[in-house]
Amino acid sequence: MKRVATDLLGVRAAAGALVIAALAWAGPALAMDASFDQALREAARASGEPRVPGLDIVYLHPLGAPERANAWRNIIVHQTEGPAGSARGGALAQAKNPTRRGVTIWVETDGTVYWATAETAIPTHGDGANRNDNKYIDNSATYRAVLKHNSIGVEFAGNFPDVAAPATPAQRQAWLVLARFLQERYAIPIERIYAHNWIDYKDARYCEGCDLAIAARRLNYVPTSLGAGR
Repeated sequence: MKRVATDLLGVRAAAGALVIAALAWAGPALAMDASFDQALREAARASGEPRVPGLDIVYLHPLGAPERANAWRNIIVHQTEGPAGSARGGALAQAKNPTRRGVTIWVETDGTVYWATAETAIPTHGDGANRNDNKYIDNSATYRAVLKHNSIGVEFAGNFPDVAAPATPAQRQAWLVLARFLQERYAIPIERIYAHNWIDYKDARYCEGCDLAIAARRLNYVPTSLGAGR
């Protein structure tokens, strides 16, 4: 496959408008200080229902020890065509049937995070990493490789009736904390945070998860086990 020009985020230069849009709201979260980082790292090592600073999390299933979780190597950012308020319903349905089509984590329009399943459950999400056109990123590392069994999914509700509607400000701010928490807990580097549209052929009307994934990469967070705190 032909390699594509990318910027510092690993996102194709042709997607520059998406990068600019994401950076417009990524900046404020960069002011998090050392004490915040320490609290986040402690929460990421905890089991049960850890309180993550800056997040309102509803645990429908408690967390286990991080080392006993599924071997999550990637994060896939999804957006669902559901109205405001639908994340809770999606999470409750997921909790009842963890392997159904859906994700582990659902984010409501008000920023509330619902952790729906055990960390060992494998929800059905993604479409087999079938994208190989390098439209957004270099797909040589993702094609048929970023799959449900190695990727934890995060679903953002609310882009209905306009599928192109962006995540809400509350969702965006919650995501910039949640992304770092997931990276820290599962030792996931920024280059393994993917928008669903980057790895699968999706709805051509919008780029699902793209601005959210770009913003998370822009944080340039390095998990403790992979280097230093930030």
